[in-house]
Amino acid sequence: MTGNSFSVSGYGPERSGWTRLFARDSLARRLDWPILFSAIALSLIGAALVYSATRNRTELNQGDPYYFLLRHLLNTGIGFALMVGTVWLGHRTLRTAVPILYGISVLLILLVLTPMGATINGAHAWIVVGGGFSLQPSEFVKVTIILGMAMLLAARVDAGDKPHPDHRTVVQALGLATVPILIVLLMPDLGSVMVMVVIVLGVLLTSGASNRWIFGLLGTGALGAVLVWQLGVLDEYQINRFAAFANPELDPAGVGYNTNQARIAIGSGGLLGTGLFKGSQTTGQFVPEQQTDFVFTVAGEELGFVGAGLIILLLGVVLWRACRIARETTELYGTIVAGGIIAWFAFQSFENIGMTLGIMPVAGLPLPFVSYGGSSMFAVWVAVGLLQSIRVQRPMSA
Repeated sequence: MTGNSFSVSGYGPERSGWTRLFARDSLARRLDWPILFSAIALSLIGAALVYSATRNRTELNQGDPYYFLLRHLLNTGIGFALMVGTVWLGHRTLRTAVPILYGISVLLILLVLTPMGATINGAHAWIVVGGGFSLQPSEFVKVTIILGMAMLLAARVDAGDKPHPDHRTVVQALGLATVPILIVLLMPDLGSVMVMVVIVLGVLLTSGASNRWIFGLLGTGALGAVLVWQLGVLDEYQINRFAAFANPELDPAGVGYNTNQARIAIGSGGLLGTGLFKGSQTTGQFVPEQQTDFVFTVAGEELGFVGAGLIILLLGVVLWRACRIARETTELYGTIVAGGIIAWFAFQSFENIGMTLGIMPVAGLPLPFVSYGGSSMFAVWVAVGLLQSIRVQRPMSA
């Protein structure tokens, strides 16, 4: 950088700062602003909902009503910085670093199975790093599965050697994804496993792989679910969650309590809600884990159908723009990465909102950008950075 001019590799020749800011090939013009604004809006709405859910929870907030609010905003700030760093590095540069990133992510989830691992909310899926902070490595595995599978599936296609991934390449990509999925299943963190399986399907669908692989995986997944159930891999609390989903009246004061209270909270909001910080269910602390897994119930109760609908609309904008990025990129690698992120965000959002409405089983998954949680926030913002990188590095004619 010299004077008031600068140059960014891959984004055009060196110009003055103001000229570059508004030039047709500038970084600012190439960014997908609807995704960026929607993600920021979701995170800020989440901050208000997290504060409402925790300001009176003295047993959780250590006597500071702003404890979770400030941490949520800090997590959002760090996540935003990670997004900027991801755009700066670029998805193509990260493509070359996939083996390193994959190795680190697998090592981290293996550490969860050692004495360094910790159990939080029934899931042994965390590493406590001190200072009141903890890390959930499975969130970052979602990113590395997408990058790793995309690298393998697109290598020969982008090089012009193949029109689509061959069977051998698909087997290699599935092997890469299977290793971390099996490790996460051993924790067991069934919710994360569900997301990862959907990511694998989304990646294969966008890669152009044979449909036989898709149908084969669906059949294998159904058989695997039966085996997991029969072999007793799941913990008792996970089995109870599925039982409560199948029959909400089975144990309304026990395993069915969360879902029943969530539906009461959302139903009491009506069209416009009771008003922020005025929800009786939220203020009365009737809904457990309301700042994380059940944060959508705060929106339903206090912001009503309109506020809850706004959250769904903003998530829809993110998915819509991600689909457009996947369609417009000219490289298969970028298409696959975007497709994996779309599958991830779509399923996790549907599962989280669905379990609060009682139409999906409780799986302990956060609502992207909205729920409290550092690992989840960091991972989804890295994903936004990957989407932005794919967009800004595409040819201007695309």
